[in-house]
Amino acid sequence: MNPIGDIGEALREGFDMFWQVLWPLVLGFALSGAIQAVVSHRSMARLLGDDSPRSLSLATLFGVASSSCSYAAVAISRSIFRKGASFTSAMAFELASTNLVIELGIILVVLLGWPFAAAEFTGGILMVVFIAVIFRLTLTPKLIEIARTQAERGVAGRMEGHAGMDMSVSEGTLLSRLVSSRGFTATSHYFVMDWVSVWQDVLLGFIIAGAMAAWVPDSFWHNFFLADHSTLAKIEGPLVGPLVAMVSFVCSVGNVPLAAVLWRGGISFGGVVSFIFADLIVLPIIDIYRRYYTLKVALYITATFYFAMAAAGYVVELLFAALGIVPSDRSVGAIGEDPTLNYTSVLNVVFLVFALVLVIRFLRTGGIAMLRSMNAPADDGHGMTGHEHGGGH
Repeated sequence: MNPIGDIGEALREGFDMFWQVLWPLVLGFALSGAIQAVVSHRSMARLLGDDSPRSLSLATLFGVASSSCSYAAVAISRSIFRKGASFTSAMAFELASTNLVIELGIILVVLLGWPFAAAEFTGGILMVVFIAVIFRLTLTPKLIEIARTQAERGVAGRMEGHAGMDMSVSEGTLLSRLVSSRGFTATSHYFVMDWVSVWQDVLLGFIIAGAMAAWVPDSFWHNFFLADHSTLAKIEGPLVGPLVAMVSFVCSVGNVPLAAVLWRGGISFGGVVSFIFADLIVLPIIDIYRRYYTLKVALYITATFYFAMAAAGYVVELLFAALGIVPSDRSVGAIGEDPTLNYTSVLNVVFLVFALVLVIRFLRTGGIAMLRSMNAPADDGHGMTGHEHGGGH
């Protein structure tokens, strides 16, 4: 046994996976930043005042156009709930913002293949529908009142300042907003702020995935996920996947490399999907629910989200199997593939240069002040708009 060698192997495996998905991550966050730059959050609460299909559809679309950071999503959902959005719409927004965003789809395509990205988006929409139905049947006015009373106390969570920032550009056509100086500035700010909000989860995700790939034999996961029993594996996967995610402490796109390791180890297709969904019920997030809404409401959110995630995993498994598009190859090219001079390395360099351009723009337009306010309470005056962060320069 060589501890130093084992640690080195784990770090190498994690870096190999990171290198394979670096340019997709930069591209995804840049596209997400551009969308956020032209979609204002200011009128969100006013449009989400009930749980009608229209409000839930808008909540989902707003979620797609938001940050993929789980902590920011949870903070924003409380913010719009306090400003008048219905509890159901706020939760729909939260689900969409972590499961239907561009950067997640891109990294899934590169790391696991297009069927997983298609399954994630299909399952994300299903979860919104399931939560809407479950809340309609089980969410009582008393529970909503408990949640609202606690939310109004404004107990701090994480990424409060980030959640309160609206840097979008609203004047002009969509194209003119995107290519304008203010639009470029807003894109750079969202790009950097989103990276700052998720880098710890991304880093932790790749380190844990590297350790699992290097230290845990595939036979362990093969037996754990009942890979030799096809029917039982499909039943177990969506139930166990979220539970594994809960104790991983990894949120946002950081759980995708872990999903890749589990897929290689034998978890079912639906189990992978449910595992990725479960970034909103990891233990640190559950604790934030407790602070935001009370323990009773936190347990309600956790239980209903778990049910929706598992149910979505089952439906996706059955649907994709019926269509014949469930992948049969369990190899993950990014695991154990050392960086070489190929198109991936060239794209990584190109997109790193692009990222550097955005970072420089961010630093030259008041970015440091915004970084300092990321974890400040959202309602204490730190929330910024496009006019306050130098967006016109």
